[in-house]
Amino acid sequence: MPVLRSFRIAVAGLLALGLSACGINSVPTAEENAKARWADVQSAYQRRADLVPNLVATVRAAAQSETQILTNVTEARARATGITVTTDDLSDPAEFQRFQQAQNQLTQALGQLRTVVENYPQLQSQGRFADLMVSLESSENRIDTARTRYNDAVQEYNTEIRTFPSVIGAKIIHGAEPMQAFTAEPSAQTAPDVDFGNMGAPGIAPGAAPANDNSTQAPAAAAN
Repeated sequence: MPVLRSFRIAVAGLLALGLSACGINSVPTAEENAKARWADVQSAYQRRADLVPNLVATVRAAAQSETQILTNVTEARARATGITVTTDDLSDPAEFQRFQQAQNQLTQALGQLRTVVENYPQLQSQGRFADLMVSLESSENRIDTARTRYNDAVQEYNTEIRTFPSVIGAKIIHGAEPMQAFTAEPSAQTAPDVDFGNMGAPGIAPGAAPANDNSTQAPAAAAN
């Protein structure tokens, strides 16, 4: 009996080891890590989006002629916050691409806004504006870090589900699909092209006050 019992224990141990080697635990572990890193990406992007209304309202007060640029930023923010990618969508290339494109459009719009405000020394001297720009820069750095960590986690997960022996459990037990990673846009390497001769809205001369527009007014407190 002791021999039979020892044999059963040994068989059970081998089965457990075999199942573990087939990705029973490693695949979901890698998946949960990637999902956690995705939550960090969403948090970083949301932090940037929360800063935009205050930033636009501050710039509007000092640079009233730049209506079109401010409108572009506001509309880009609306598109970026209007697309939500859940963890279930991380394996959907089309949905992930929509999200990335919308965020890139906001990045480009903010780049144009940065170029514009260089022409307004009185705006740059405001403490409130300076604080917002520091917060925006911090948010951009957080986004870059979060995206890098997410891409690393996705690479680890995708490698896990494609390599033997984990691929067995990934396909048969988990039904795992590769997750999408962020890719660099070609335009990200090019500085924004701003036409200073056409930045005002139609019918508004540079320096003239635009029509009343409360669509981008923000709360009194600046985002941290």
